[in-house]
Amino acid sequence: MSRSFYYAIAFKTTLAFFILTSVITAEAQERQVSDDDMNPELRRRALVLDINAKVDNEPLAQSYQRIAIPGSPVNIKMVGSNVVVSVQFTPFIRRSGNVLVAHGQIWINDTEKGMSYYTSIQTIPMEINEPISFFPLGQSPELGSSIEIIITVKRYEENAISNNER
Repeated sequence: MSRSFYYAIAFKTTLAFFILTSVITAEAQERQVSDDDMNPELRRRALVLDINAKVDNEPLAQSYQRIAIPGSPVNIKMVGSNVVVSVQFTPFIRRSGNVLVAHGQIWINDTEKGMSYYTSIQTIPMEINEPISFFPLGQSPELGSSIEIIITVKRYEENAISNNER
């Protein structure tokens, strides 16, 4: 058999793997952790992410509180009249220093420029109970608008999350 035949099989296998992995990942990301899901060991390790967003230094009406297990992502989606912001936060607790991985995707519909897409990923050092500022569009004045998401990671406590924010 020719070498191109083996390359074609390897390509198709790799493509199938990535498609399957992305479907499984998308399904896993949609499900948020709740009090009912947690056994005592998970409760001991659990964190609460307080998330507030500002657009052009004006606070948005919505704020979010999500339970997170270190290493598991928390997804937030905000929809405005001409902007969609999808952000995934994954906290990691480590002896060498805690980090928060932030992956942001933003779609902006500008009447003059059309649809624009921006993505960013950052690994941010974090301390428990210290606010972290994440700028999914960066801090560039040439974009015209700025989006700032402020995240505070706290230790989980029973009844710390209101029922409507789980």
